[in-house]
Amino acid sequence: MKRTRYKNYEDVENLHSFSDMLKWSKERRGKTKDLTVQIPQADLKEVARLRENRTDFSITWVGHSTFLIQMSGLNILTDPVWASRMGLQKRQTAPGIQIDQLPEIDVVIISHGHYDHLDFGSIRRLKGSPVFYVPAGLKSAFRRRGYKKVVEANWWDSFTEARLQISFVPAQHWTKRSLTDTNTSHWGGWVFAGLEAGARSVYFVGDTGYFNGFKEIADRFTLDIVLMPIGAYEPEWFMSTSHINPEDAIKAFLQLKGQTFIPMHYGAYRLADDTGPEALERMYAEWERLELDKDQLKVLALGESSWL
Repeated sequence: MKRTRYKNYEDVENLHSFSDMLKWSKERRGKTKDLTVQIPQADLKEVARLRENRTDFSITWVGHSTFLIQMSGLNILTDPVWASRMGLQKRQTAPGIQIDQLPEIDVVIISHGHYDHLDFGSIRRLKGSPVFYVPAGLKSAFRRRGYKKVVEANWWDSFTEARLQISFVPAQHWTKRSLTDTNTSHWGGWVFAGLEAGARSVYFVGDTGYFNGFKEIADRFTLDIVLMPIGAYEPEWFMSTSHINPEDAIKAFLQLKGQTFIPMHYGAYRLADDTGPEALERMYAEWERLELDKDQLKVLALGESSWL
């Protein structure tokens, strides 16, 4: 039976040859990177409050693309990954909150199937009995492991969970977990919008390159808080299709008309040649160059909570 292969907007493909890989490998050997400086960890004063909270709005950055979002009375986890290694490389920064310090989780959302975004070893350790919202093509991987509360989504699908609307939106990326399953599941971001009066909205962008879909997302949703990737962009000739750089991340944020920019996807795993501090430095420089409102930029330390 032929398997569905998912595509990007405008049929943009992430195609790299073996010679491209050799070129990147040669470039990497010629670079000197300071890996001793890492992004900071917050203290853990908030853990008890997070475990008890069912009323206040909060966003806590665990690391990489993993956030605990508390809104509309729900505890939501994005791309839960506590893995200490990714492939042959050790994690560079510890998760800001240990997995056993989390409250019971109600909802887990997955952006796509790459191992740094979907780690079943971490998922098995979660407290609670969450509903899993996953891209089309991934439901069977969860069902094989015994998870029954799994909702599969295509782009622009929307669902209601308690007092929350959850929508799956496009991203420009790709996915692969084995030799034969390239792009047999989809990828994307998720928008959470509270249904009660005055509720906020959060857009978890997922893993993406810069693409024209941001404009359509802005047309369809009013976005308050944007959780935007800024890392794993170097070398840009190789990475730009699938990973957005800090300058384009800000460009996308402005097109989305968001109110608060929270960066993610940097500093945990060395997926490319840039470092976490380099990504932050470029982001700050672009924010200042454009003379943007400093109050709209919220950079979280690992484990830090924002009670917006």
